Amino acid sequence: MDSFAIPAGYALAGIALLLAALLPRVLQRLPLSPAMLFVFAGLVASFIPGGATLDLVKDRGVIEHATELCVIVALMGVGLALDRPLSLRGWSSTWRLLGIGMPLFIGAAAVLAWGLIGIPIAGALLLGAVMAPTDPVLASEVQVGEPTDDPGSEDEVRFALSSEAGLNDGLAFPFVNAAVLLAGAAFVQWGGRWVAWELLGKIVIGVVVGWAIGQLLARLAFRAPNSVRFAATAEAVLALSGVFLAYGVAELVGGYGFLAVFCAALAIRSWERGDEYHRVLHEFIGQIERLLTLGLLLLLGYFAVDLLSALTWQAAVWGVVAVLAVRPVTGWLAMLGSNVRPVEERSIAFFGVRGIGSFYYLAYALGQAAFVRADLLWATVSFTVLVSIVVHGVTASPVLRTLDRRRRREAGV
Repeated sequence: MDSFAIPAGYALAGIALLLAALLPRVLQRLPLSPAMLFVFAGLVASFIPGGATLDLVKDRGVIEHATELCVIVALMGVGLALDRPLSLRGWSSTWRLLGIGMPLFIGAAAVLAWGLIGIPIAGALLLGAVMAPTDPVLASEVQVGEPTDDPGSEDEVRFALSSEAGLNDGLAFPFVNAAVLLAGAAFVQWGGRWVAWELLGKIVIGVVVGWAIGQLLARLAFRAPNSVRFAATAEAVLALSGVFLAYGVAELVGGYGFLAVFCAALAIRSWERGDEYHRVLHEFIGQIERLLTLGLLLLLGYFAVDLLSALTWQAAVWGVVAVLAVRPVTGWLAMLGSNVRPVEERSIAFFGVRGIGSFYYLAYALGQAAFVRADLLWATVSFTVLVSIVVHGVTASPVLRTLDRRRRREAGV
């Protein structure tokens, strides 16, 4: 068996990696995304006799840490790609999506889950919280490209969705922890502590730790003596070091590691914006992200039957409504009164890609407290992510191409 299976495994891995490199280029002008095809490939592979099965109780920790690694790598990639300097005015779309749209989504999605699916309020809040973050892993089609030396090069749609995805993965944590407290009937007792610590304290710690580590690494990269200056040798491992340092230190001192990683990336990006080294770092971390994403998408398709085994029609309706109605409406409400053009407002509101981060948050929460019908929560999240992969994968390229053509016409290009 091994004499055939092991070489076959290497061959399949080679094919998968080759496809991971080719598909983004081949599918660039088609209404398809690589994520859709990899999930489908995993689903097809699951029907081969003698395959593995997924135990959502025993394998919860594996799911948590695998998705955690993928998300933090993706957060570094997003932060390194942003050209626009951090500011209140320049990032106004981001603040709107985070400060208005995200709480609105969590509340509306939780009420809908409680009323439609019939799960207790703790589980309903958890569903709203884990589905609130837009995903930095699967949203490559609607995010900014490589870093450039032009702060004005990013269109508002791609910038807003990229910066939102970079920050809301960490900002969903307080609401996930609120659901954990509710599940243990401890929110009334610890409500004040939740506001002071979970909602405020951990966010501040994560931001400060991430920014400080990013500044330190940037100084090593651009201002250290030539013999140890990373930019002089184009040593890209600095990006991965930043991922692990920022995440690890922030978590050790009680902050939100996701926020720390993204802030570290922004801090590095704030130095020597025109230096080619930023592209080196972004390309290196992007390669790692693609490998991790490929593996998780294949596994998502492979274990889709196990993940969806407890799905009900009410949960399926919730997933479709969350993607096609709740996010677009709450995103649109968040953008009302902004200086963004209406067609771009609608695009920003619609493209709230759900993905790998939702699996991390659900696995994390289920390890912290006992939730009623955990199998139904897994099924609902899995179905919603699959809906998002298909809907946003089909629509992203055509919509963004249309917006790009309109911008070129208006610019007279």
